[in-house]
Amino acid sequence: MTPLQKALALLAGLASLATLFVPYAVVQGQPVPAWYFSPVAALAVVTIGILLTFRNALRPAYCWAVALCAAIILLGTLSRIDKAGPGFWLVLVSGWLMAWLFAERLAGAIRSKKVGGRAFGFLIPLTLGAAILVIWEAVTRGGGVPTVLLPPPSSIWARITASLPLLAADFQQTFLKAVLIGYALGCGAGFLVAIAIDRSPFLKRGLLPLGSFVSALPMVGIAPIMVMWFGFDWPSKAAVVIIMTFFPMLVNTVAGLNASGSMERDMMRTYAAGYWQTLFKLRLPAAAPFIFNGLKINSTLALIGAIVAEFFGTPIVGMGFRISTEVGKMNVDMVWAEIAMAALAGSLFYGIVTLVERGVTFWHPSVRGG
Repeated sequence: MTPLQKALALLAGLASLATLFVPYAVVQGQPVPAWYFSPVAALAVVTIGILLTFRNALRPAYCWAVALCAAIILLGTLSRIDKAGPGFWLVLVSGWLMAWLFAERLAGAIRSKKVGGRAFGFLIPLTLGAAILVIWEAVTRGGGVPTVLLPPPSSIWARITASLPLLAADFQQTFLKAVLIGYALGCGAGFLVAIAIDRSPFLKRGLLPLGSFVSALPMVGIAPIMVMWFGFDWPSKAAVVIIMTFFPMLVNTVAGLNASGSMERDMMRTYAAGYWQTLFKLRLPAAAPFIFNGLKINSTLALIGAIVAEFFGTPIVGMGFRISTEVGKMNVDMVWAEIAMAALAGSLFYGIVTLVERGVTFWHPSVRGG
C-alpha cells in the first residue's frame, strides 16, 4: 500500500469509530447515538477490521463494499432524522474516503495488470460520480439546505420524470436544431477555410487574424444581433454556434496540416505527387488527431453557445429559455433538470465524437496505447 492509501484507510477507520461516541442525529427533539442505527455500528466494525488486516482486506471490492454501506446508511436514515448530528457527517466523511481508497486501489491494480483496465476501468468514474451524488443528497437534506439555493438530486430526478415531454421539446429545439446544424456548419466552414489558408499564403496572412478577431467577439453582444438578423427561432442560435465553433476548428486544422514531417512531404514530391494527392494521402491523415481535437472542443462550445443565445430571444421552448424563465419563477429544481439534461447531452455528444476518433485514428499512438 502507498502512504496515501494507508492514510485514507486510517482516516476512514477513525471517522467510523468516532461515530460510536458522538450523537448521530436528532430524532423528535432528542439526540440519538450511533448505535440507535445499527448499520452505523456495523460500518465502524467493518472499517476497524480493515485497519487490522491491511494486506488482505483492503482490496478494491472490499473498499467499494464499505463505501456502499456508508451510502446506504446515509440515504436510509435521511427520512428518519430531524437534523443531522456529528455522527452523520463522520459517516459521510468515512464513506467518501473509502470511495477514494477504492479508486486508488483499483487504479493500482489496473496499472499492475492484476485486473483488466477495459473491463474495470469504468468503475472508477462511476463510483466517484455516485459518491458525489450521495454527498450532494446528504449535505442538502441532512444540512437542511433550502431548495431555492440547492435542491437535492432526488428532487431534481422527480422533476425530470414529471416533465419529460417538456424536456424533450426543449432538447429538440436547442440540441437537435440549433446545436447540430450550427456545429456542422461551423466546423465544416472552419475546415474548408483551413484548407484554403494552407493552399494560399495570402489567405493565411489575411484570414487567420480575421478568424481570431471573430473568436474574440463577446457572445452576449453577438447573440442579440443574430436574433435581429435571423429571427427568434433556432436559425439565430445556429448562427451563434457557427461563430463559436469556427475558430477552434480553423486553428486546429491549420496546425494539423503542418504536423506531417518534411521528410514525408519530400518523399511524396519524389513520387511526383501533386498538392491534392499529398493532402489526401499524407497531410489530412496526419492532421486527423488535431481535427478531432477541434471537433471535441466544439462539441461542448456549441451547446453552451446555443443555450446562452436563447437568453436573448426565443420561442417559448428551448433549454436556455426554460432556464431563464424558471429562475424567475424560483423553480430551481426545473433549472437543475435542464442543466442535467444539457450536461448529459453534451457528454454523450463528446463521447460519440471520441468513439469516431478512435475508429478513424486507430493507428495513432494515443489510441493504440489506450
